[in-house]
Amino acid sequence: MKINVNGYEIAYQITGEGEDTVVILQGWGTELATYNSVAACISDRYRVVQFDFPGFGASDEPREPWAVEDYAKFFLDFMAALGIQKATLIGHSYGGRVIIRLAARESLPFTIERIVLIDSAGILPKKTWKQKMKIRRYKMLKKIVSLKLVYAICPRLIDEWRNRQGSADYRNASPMMRQCLVKAVNEDLTELLPRIRQDTLLIWGDLDTATPITDAKLMEEKIPGAGLAVIPGTGHFSFLENPALFRSIMQAYFA
Repeated sequence: MKINVNGYEIAYQITGEGEDTVVILQGWGTELATYNSVAACISDRYRVVQFDFPGFGASDEPREPWAVEDYAKFFLDFMAALGIQKATLIGHSYGGRVIIRLAARESLPFTIERIVLIDSAGILPKKTWKQKMKIRRYKMLKKIVSLKLVYAICPRLIDEWRNRQGSADYRNASPMMRQCLVKAVNEDLTELLPRIRQDTLLIWGDLDTATPITDAKLMEEKIPGAGLAVIPGTGHFSFLENPALFRSIMQAYFA
């Protein structure tokens, strides 16, 4: 299904028929179907909404580079379009960033009942000296290869170099979504964590390298009343890597 929100065609689906609503906010570069197993954990008791953010899956791409706050504002309009006045929010990776932004606000036009953050992004890692030097070297090379004369001399070599830069998410994104991703990964939401007032469950893979377990422990420390459930032997998609244990955790929390 699709719904028009502020001129954007947004893909979404609703499963379950419970009185209470749960909305799943996706991770970067995924599509809503990635979270079907998450929805299935609780759809026997809850109405579960899945959707694609603008620029994700089958939804229209933003017409300008959006920061996390822009996605948070969009989500408010999406909730209004569906007439949802209260819901529990589940966020994986990038979706967690948006939830943190929303939950830290003084007031919202809808009520967040509970929060589940799965391998959530939001903590800006401290860069080592080696990483800082690598970034500095990259910026210098970027300036050089951006010169028209240099590109004219060896365009293929420069294109190959550009295609090797950045993370897999960055390389696979469109030019517009690359700008959105850069805005996200350079934002640290740590200072917002103590403002989250909702009951919060953190679910994490202990082998996650994208958002390491140290991020989870910091969130558990900073978010009042937060609890952490670790899924051993899993990475950034812990809910897919050990679906049985993930299902048990979810069903216990939503019992």
